[in-house]
Amino acid sequence: MPNILSLHIALNIYMLVSIKKYINSGSTRSQLAKKNIIASFLNKGVAIIISLLLVPVTIDYLNAEQYGIWLTLSSIVAWISYFDVGLGHGFRNRFAESKAIGDDVLARKYVSTTYISLFIIFGVILVVAEIANPFIDWAAFLKVDPAIKLMLQSVVAFLLVGVCFNFVLNVCPILLSADQRPAYSAMITTVSQGISLAVIYLLTKTTEGNMVYIAIALSWLPCLVILLVSCYLFKGKYQAYSPSLKYVDFGLFRNIIGLGGKFFVIQISMLLIFQVTNIILSRVLGPESVTEFNIAYKYFSITQMVFTIILTPFWSAYTEAYAKQDFDWMNRILQKLRRTWILLFGVNFLLLILSPFCYKIWLHGSVEIATSVSVGMMVYMSVLSYSNMYMILLNGIGKVFLQMIVYIVCAVFAIPVCYVLCGEYGICGILVVLSSVYALQAVVARVQLAKILTNTSFGVWNR
Repeated sequence: MPNILSLHIALNIYMLVSIKKYINSGSTRSQLAKKNIIASFLNKGVAIIISLLLVPVTIDYLNAEQYGIWLTLSSIVAWISYFDVGLGHGFRNRFAESKAIGDDVLARKYVSTTYISLFIIFGVILVVAEIANPFIDWAAFLKVDPAIKLMLQSVVAFLLVGVCFNFVLNVCPILLSADQRPAYSAMITTVSQGISLAVIYLLTKTTEGNMVYIAIALSWLPCLVILLVSCYLFKGKYQAYSPSLKYVDFGLFRNIIGLGGKFFVIQISMLLIFQVTNIILSRVLGPESVTEFNIAYKYFSITQMVFTIILTPFWSAYTEAYAKQDFDWMNRILQKLRRTWILLFGVNFLLLILSPFCYKIWLHGSVEIATSVSVGMMVYMSVLSYSNMYMILLNGIGKVFLQMIVYIVCAVFAIPVCYVLCGEYGICGILVVLSSVYALQAVVARVQLAKILTNTSFGVWNR
């Protein structure tokens, strides 16, 4: 027994030394990225567990049909987040650039200007949306029981408040990502989800199923967490960048929105392509299909979340590297990311094989997921990950014009094609459209990034 214990301790020490050696290898930029990746993995492990637990707990509290209605309604309300006119992404790149050149005053001006701009935008949206909400028959729109019309209006009213405040307060998490600390940003989300899960579990023990309570738990509580964290950070580590009215400079709005405007067009196009999915499914196949689609999505998104953890630190790292024209480092990182994607594709295939068994354990038989849906979702998530690998790196260096054009073209055809294929082939028809969009985006983005990294880009390829 002592020998086994000694071996266990020795292995742990070896692992810790190996991890430390791995982190300390490479450039300072690479070391920071590695620290964030490892920290994010530890955080995301908890986040994945919470995310998976949220599904059966919420379904138990409501039911499969109401859960589908909730997903559809919350996704519709979340559309308003796309109307930040790209300020979040624009701010992220501008703040990173300011930090890279050591101009803390300019960085603080970007923080303050972004906060006040988002407050004005989402304040107007909130007022207008709350006034319009009582006049919208959500039950008729979603083709569900008319008896829950008033309840759905109440759910939307609470969701609007939570979503709008969330996107104003989200400047602090974006700042953390821009400062190449995405692990801390992700930790805020994990803590929020954990609190929401605990509250929903308590609701299952103390109340009957009520979507209004779910709306409060999943939209208001995260706002409270972000607010508390923001106050703490701006009083401490990030005091030099704390928002202040005297640092608001609307002259910088054009700098943020110049790049952010392209992101805004991309967001709107993505809204038309991807976020109408739940509405189409609900109207064509019924709310239960929304539940089936989203459960399969959540299951296969595990590898996507892992890859996002790896990719996220390189957004701002690429911003810095491109500003310093460090193409060698950028090429090395891209090759490593490609090898990582191949590995995760294998994991995705394994998840497909294990899916019937995992669904049974996870959902306790409450929802049936068709094999064809699992296959289609596996392909979709694999293509999505491959495309994101190139798009996140291009986002970091601000070359998003071609990405914007591809999304605009696809947005024109996406909705009618989705309706037709959904009617003919069900959920799989939707997945064919979504996979095709990301496949096209991946081809264009790969060619563009190759040209940029070999310094042969010109014209539209360099925008």
